[in-house]
Amino acid sequence: MIETIYIEENIRQHPRVIEICNRFPLARKISCSRYGEVFNPKAQNFRLQKQKPALILAEKYKNFILPAPPGYGIGAAKNYYFSHMLNCLYDCRYCFLQGMFHSANYVLFVNYENFQDEIRQISQDSPDQPIHFFSGYDCDSMALEPVTRFAEEFLPIFENIDNAWLELRTKSTQIRSLLNTTPLPRCVVAFSFTPDEIARAIEHKAPTIEKRLDAMCKLQEQGWLLGLRFDPVIFQSGWQQQYQQLFDQVFSRIKLDRLHSVNLGAFRLPEQYFKKTHKLYPEEKLFAGPLEKTNGMISYRPQLELEMLDFCKHALLKYIPENKFFPCTI
Repeated sequence: MIETIYIEENIRQHPRVIEICNRFPLARKISCSRYGEVFNPKAQNFRLQKQKPALILAEKYKNFILPAPPGYGIGAAKNYYFSHMLNCLYDCRYCFLQGMFHSANYVLFVNYENFQDEIRQISQDSPDQPIHFFSGYDCDSMALEPVTRFAEEFLPIFENIDNAWLELRTKSTQIRSLLNTTPLPRCVVAFSFTPDEIARAIEHKAPTIEKRLDAMCKLQEQGWLLGLRFDPVIFQSGWQQQYQQLFDQVFSRIKLDRLHSVNLGAFRLPEQYFKKTHKLYPEEKLFAGPLEKTNGMISYRPQLELEMLDFCKHALLKYIPENKFFPCTI
């Protein structure tokens, strides 16, 4: 799967680096001073790299944990996100990462302990409040779990912090490490969905809706809390029927008592990211939709966006109580 691994020189002997390199004995190993030398240059072909991304093993020095944007959350007053990894195994056309990064290569920050120390400190600073930490913001939390062992190494940290919650956001079926672990009562495994017709067209390389639901069912049977993320809502002809079918399909299998939260959000991209992504995929029908610019963001026309979100909200509230519903307003 991974043919080339770039390694920052100062972490070549890091135990996590050695373990990952041993997993890919045939991969080319190339030294670099800092990951930005490989990841940041502008003259890169994102589409070509996406076919066979390299793995870059790096060390992060600052900004381990960041405040989540206002309007992003699932019930707590204090929300943070963190990125142990940059870029995603999947190739979803609506993803902002392809507009934000010049490179399609994966960056894995191996110094997990620095992230964990900051999570502990933030939680200790507000001991009487629940603190929500979101992973999967700049990557898929679970898609490379067999390589990164991210969940395996972070869950014990959250287990020992009474007021800290972790969201693992994913489209992946790589859940073995979770199934081999006693469910953590303050961890939400949140799966993202779009209707099947849309997923097949623009969520390239991602597992099918049925496979994601199979993974969720295994997790709920073991006792994990689940999340549903219908974000972004995508427009195409027949969208009402497609989203209603998706909700029927999902809620025919997901148990309400294991469901922690449901998110709903509109399609939106910063104008700069949209232009870059559109240039990468000029033939993509998604970008030919009824879009317009508002306050530097590209999204659907306000009336259409409101119609779509209102339809989906009322459809969802037929299945769930309103206290489990969290619209994303960023």
